[in-house]
Amino acid sequence: MITEIWKNSIRFIILVLLQTLIVKNIPLGAYFVPMPYLLFILMLPFETMPMVVLFLSFFTGLAVDIFYDTQGVHASACVLMGYLRFYFLRLLSPREGYEVTEKPTVQFMGNTWFLSYAVPMLLVHHLFFFYLEEFGFDDFFFTLLKTLGSTLASFVFIYIIQFLFYRKDGVLA
Repeated sequence: MITEIWKNSIRFIILVLLQTLIVKNIPLGAYFVPMPYLLFILMLPFETMPMVVLFLSFFTGLAVDIFYDTQGVHASACVLMGYLRFYFLRLLSPREGYEVTEKPTVQFMGNTWFLSYAVPMLLVHHLFFFYLEEFGFDDFFFTLLKTLGSTLASFVFIYIIQFLFYRKDGVLA
């Protein structure tokens, strides 16, 4: 239990620093805004209580908001993502439920499961985030394209990060 808390704490620090110090400064164009820090919320253990997920989601978004000076946009989108996580996991749950030793990663659950888990979660987060950031529907199609491109970019970053830095046991390599 304590080692899981330490692993998640280290994961939080690394992903928020990766987002705020490196990814923020990579110019990929207007349509691609990767957000690999969302991997922290996606990789929380299955047995994490929903209220804890909401708190950690808020804290994660708030940490990124502080660096980006976005006044709560990241925090609100992360809370929505954390709230919907429980429902997505229940929808994708195997008939016998999740094993205690399993983690919501590509290595444990497979490509198909992770794709059907991460992409809708990222899409909901990005839709909410970019339309809240735009605060209107004036540039509806630009924002929609930005959402789709950013979802793709975020998923690619997250997928690569999992294969580069995580082993089957969920530990940083």
